Amino acid sequence: MPEFNNEEKQEKKIEEFLIKEEEDLAQILSTKHGVQYIDLSGTAINTDALVLLPEKEARANKLAVFDIVRKKIKIAVISPANNDTKKLIEELEKKGYQPTIFMVSSQSLERAWERYKDVSFSVRTEEGLLSISEETIEKFKDKTQGLEGVRESLKFVLEKEKISKVSKFFDVLLAGALSLGASDIHIEGEEEFARLRFRLDGMLTEIIQFDPKTYHLLTSRIKLISGLKLNINNNAQDGRLSIKVGDVEIEIRTSTMPGTYGESSVMRILDPDAISVSIQDLGIEPDLLKTLEREMSKPNGMILNTGPTGSGKTTTLYAFLSKIHNPEIKIVTIEDPVEYHLEGITQTQIDKEKGYTFAQGLRAALRQDPDVVMVGEIRDTETAEIAINSALTGHLVLSTLHTNTAAGTFPRFVDLGIDPKVLGSAINVTMAQRLVRKLCKECKKEVEIIGEDKIIIDKIYEGILNKEKFEVPNKTKMFAPVGCVKCNESGYKGRLGVFEAIVVDEEIENIIRENPSEREIKRAAQKQGILDMQQDGVLKVLRGTTSLDELRRVIELE
Repeated sequence: MPEFNNEEKQEKKIEEFLIKEEEDLAQILSTKHGVQYIDLSGTAINTDALVLLPEKEARANKLAVFDIVRKKIKIAVISPANNDTKKLIEELEKKGYQPTIFMVSSQSLERAWERYKDVSFSVRTEEGLLSISEETIEKFKDKTQGLEGVRESLKFVLEKEKISKVSKFFDVLLAGALSLGASDIHIEGEEEFARLRFRLDGMLTEIIQFDPKTYHLLTSRIKLISGLKLNINNNAQDGRLSIKVGDVEIEIRTSTMPGTYGESSVMRILDPDAISVSIQDLGIEPDLLKTLEREMSKPNGMILNTGPTGSGKTTTLYAFLSKIHNPEIKIVTIEDPVEYHLEGITQTQIDKEKGYTFAQGLRAALRQDPDVVMVGEIRDTETAEIAINSALTGHLVLSTLHTNTAAGTFPRFVDLGIDPKVLGSAINVTMAQRLVRKLCKECKKEVEIIGEDKIIIDKIYEGILNKEKFEVPNKTKMFAPVGCVKCNESGYKGRLGVFEAIVVDEEIENIIRENPSEREIKRAAQKQGILDMQQDGVLKVLRGTTSLDELRRVIELE
């Protein structure tokens, strides 16, 4: 046994001698090359510096960026004379970095490369953005293979990671949400665990449950990078952060509020791709689309879109703005908040704390000599009066209103104190919408329409005027969800709108002067032959675009 111990000690001494010999050699060579020497075994490696170069590239070119302060960086190299090393350093200089070169041993460099395993997917850029490389997102997509893959990746981080566990957990949930196309991330504390949920196609989906300690640390990290106060946990806070994926900047609105077992955090992902939907892809029937395009081409009047929160009103209005936008007209928007930035359009955000309201924003916008004005929402009498007057004095006004139906717009304006006699002259068209999930094309199955479903569908379909205008394969079959890998086992993939509209023609104008009820306006509008939401939805069911259960989820079927 003693002999074995002696042998082990001798091997250790030899190893230490070789390490010292290599370090001495690196120090001697540094003098020869005229650069500084450093032993990285006693030096902290800055992981924010490491990410300036991908690990593969750093290893191939025998170097590592191990520290960074603003644009000043420290680079460890095996040989400053190596052509590949010199080229890479020159590329960093062209990007504005000021490098200081240090000669190191191969074991020092290996130590720096080992730290790549601790690198977070996301890093802060100089602009204050949280940057996630496009390469990382693509790798994550390939690795995760949908919802189950995201769950497995999050579980792996929780169980296996020891260093930077919380930051990596945050990175994976962000990357997972982006890869799955989630619109919101919900993190909520319970008594013995915390819950992570994503909103996918409008439906909250539980992703994973995790331990309270990680939950509290995760909440602190979210608050920190969103610009929220860490020491406030008994009041609601709102913040924001931006992440950069490749060349695309995605804004995330963060909201925290106190709960029984800790703060609830919700992050809303404002992906620019979400508003790149063309007006033709919204799900509007061709006949109604022609009517809306005609009303949009008018130089003045008001186009109103109604529906509850989350029904897609903003996306529809942005699609309208994109349709009418051209260099010859000026478009100004007043929003709360500005969720998406539209090129070539002047956008302004209200600020209640500073007294900048929708009404004040609208007044300011009118002094900008606009052709088109979009008001994010008409909430009060003052905003309603200015919007109506703007529509009457040569401006095209687009806005939203919180009512359930297109016909409900007119009584709502009267409730706000608007004279019903001017509504007909000001409003061109009012519409209402909801969002339904589309059936997954890969796994939906055909089923017969029977029983109560048949009674409902037949009754609604019978109310459609000019049925020949609307193509329907048959009225005996429809489709139901199944679930597969492509749709994360939900049976649905993507969403589209269900719409109704009322054009203010002479008859409607005469009726609303008498301050009628919503039911009376709807009855008068039936002659226009425009589908209501029930009829529009049933047509989408018969065409196999959505299911009857999904339609029933968002609107009441009589």
